[in-house]
Amino acid sequence: MHQRAKEPQDLAKFFIERANAGDIEGLVALYETTATLSCGVGNVAIGVEQIRKFYTSLLSSRPRFTPGVQAPALRNGDLALTSSRLGNGDITAEIARQQADGNWLWTVDQPVIGK
Repeated sequence: MHQRAKEPQDLAKFFIERANAGDIEGLVALYETTATLSCGVGNVAIGVEQIRKFYTSLLSSRPRFTPGVQAPALRNGDLALTSSRLGNGDITAEIARQQADGNWLWTVDQPVIGK
């Protein structure tokens, strides 16, 4: 069983750990079942099955991920906007939602906004 995000900022840390471990199911566990993930120019994965396919393809070459500089989460009720500036200058933006059990999952993920 994977560790759950007690705070929205935990999601980015878990992403790095799980992606570098090649843990596709662990990555999928960071998302709501109907989440939306941007997969590049004009491509979107909707739902955990499509997200799983995306990460299976992405991790097939065993890339290494390094943590970015994470901004404090901006919260409004059960929603939180999270973002990080990556080492190459790109910025990520995600919307996390607090679940009924108190844990957080991403519902929208834009991994690269640009510099």
